[in-house]
Amino acid sequence: MCAQPSPDAVSSGETGTVVLDARDINRALTRISHEILERNKGAADLVLLGIPTRGVHLARRIAARISATEGVDVPVGALDVTMYRDDLRKHPARTPQPTELPPGGVDGRTVVLVDDVLYSGRTVRAALDAMNDIGRPDVVRLAVLVDRGHRQLPIRADHVGKNLPSARTERVMVRLDDLDGIEEVRIASGGDLS
Repeated sequence: MCAQPSPDAVSSGETGTVVLDARDINRALTRISHEILERNKGAADLVLLGIPTRGVHLARRIAARISATEGVDVPVGALDVTMYRDDLRKHPARTPQPTELPPGGVDGRTVVLVDDVLYSGRTVRAALDAMNDIGRPDVVRLAVLVDRGHRQLPIRADHVGKNLPSARTERVMVRLDDLDGIEEVRIASGGDLS
């Protein structure tokens, strides 16, 4: 899967302040993994669906941690939300990524949607709409590395790596080693991205 830039995910420079470094991200993902296991009472019927691009990579990392703890492989997939977004008219150049469902699909299972940054809630709403077209999970939960606030819809994450109060005029940039060659979360001035 190719890396697709998102407004809250990439930076063109080294501006701003690092709020999570590689060790902080590692600890946050470990904590999220344990929270998911506790809430689900183990890994039975659990599926992780990452929202491209960084959400997919984070979902794989969480699944690896769950596997190391529980000794079972947790299915991981990718859920593209491009065609379900309510801002396609404003940003028609978005490139859809493939949706990849894990073996067994999502019907009757506990699905944890994984994304890098929760902001307005519109991406998560699009993910819920996309989920309706692929199956009917028993439960859907949300895990995010960063919750920056400013919700425009009544959506809340079940598992959060870091709550990061921010101004609308700031950008939260998540960069991951396997995509960006650096592992950090940075906050910087950058304009309203809603």
